[in-house]
Amino acid sequence: MPKLQGFEFWSRTLRGARHVVAPMVDQSELAWRLLSRRHGAQLCYTPMLHAQVFVRDANYRKENLYCEVCPEDRPLIVQFCANDPEVFVQAALLAQDYCDAIDLNLGCPQMIAKRGHYGAFLQDEWDLLQRMILLAHEKLSVPVTCKIRVFPEIDKTVRYAQMLEKAGCQLLTVHGRTKEQKGPLSGAASWEHIKAVRKAVAIPVFANGNIQCLQDVERCLRDTGVQGVMSAGGQGPGQQLGPHAQGLMPPPRSVLPNAYCPPHRAVRPCGCGCWPLKVSLGSARCPPLRPREGSKERAGARSKRALEEEECGTEVLSKNKQKKQLRNPHKTFDPSLKPKYAKCDQCGNPKGNRCVFSLCRGCCKKRASKETADCPGHGLLFKTKLEKSLAWKEAQPELQEPQPAAPGTPGGFSEVMGSALA
Repeated sequence: MPKLQGFEFWSRTLRGARHVVAPMVDQSELAWRLLSRRHGAQLCYTPMLHAQVFVRDANYRKENLYCEVCPEDRPLIVQFCANDPEVFVQAALLAQDYCDAIDLNLGCPQMIAKRGHYGAFLQDEWDLLQRMILLAHEKLSVPVTCKIRVFPEIDKTVRYAQMLEKAGCQLLTVHGRTKEQKGPLSGAASWEHIKAVRKAVAIPVFANGNIQCLQDVERCLRDTGVQGVMSAGGQGPGQQLGPHAQGLMPPPRSVLPNAYCPPHRAVRPCGCGCWPLKVSLGSARCPPLRPREGSKERAGARSKRALEEEECGTEVLSKNKQKKQLRNPHKTFDPSLKPKYAKCDQCGNPKGNRCVFSLCRGCCKKRASKETADCPGHGLLFKTKLEKSLAWKEAQPELQEPQPAAPGTPGGFSEVMGSALA
């Protein structure tokens, strides 16, 4: 069967989904997805999976996807973070039989994404993203989709979306915030950016941002013209989307399906201290986790993460950084002054400064062993050791086979000893 694309993929495979549950780390596992579908969600995503770990770790694949398969959990999109075309495609090939599409995360703005060089921190590397999407589009049997954040400029955001579409992206989710907008300082999402993207591309578009209730969903669909609305912030207790947002809440004692209990890491309190994944959703009531734009709560909010990410030269440093400065007054936290490390051509780790292959030690060792080569920079001497071994073998005298005894001479130990005794 040929692979469906664009609007045909959205209308037939995704069944024209309009209410979409966003990929949420440690929350959108199978149990939460089933509960969301029971109350009106039409499309769900897995939590973001790390492509490199997914390829190398069979237990990771089993725990995060293979053991979370059931017929009721469709349509389903598996989301990966990656920064290497080959690794991304390898992971997608291992997952494509368990889902309806593969999504590339280009929207994560957190520090872990910055350190790992994925998510929204790839949005300026258009050549790399083109290669990743193009290769996935050619190799996979399911469509490839993308979730992005916007640039401050609308025209650049539009060109970014058109580039992804041209590379082979079949559905685009646009979060109307920049990568700098996150946490308590996130601000309002720009639906104008989303609307401009929707008008500029010929593939389905999902909107993400500013969704706290079902009325926001309908207003977003109307104002932006998108095909569907994705929500993460509106998925907490008291903020749910779907039929229960209209008053059809789950019964007070409804719980997650026992057959699909989430892992312990997924059972955790929300920002208000309740346990939405363990107690009944009908009995939990929480205020919105993200205050409305302009509220006093937002104006004074300062998270620990926001403080830790302050650059040198600002008035406030975290307590941890202040302690470090007390121990070392010359220490600076200015990112521009940190040493820049060249990256390994294969895995992205820092490469050896004197490596003859321009690789990190791990990749260099594999290549040098395969090619029987030396790398003095990493102290790897496969070629030298082989040459020394061959030279040593050539220098050794060959072992002579014992010659048969001549007639009339003692022929062996027993004859010699017999003669001596006689």
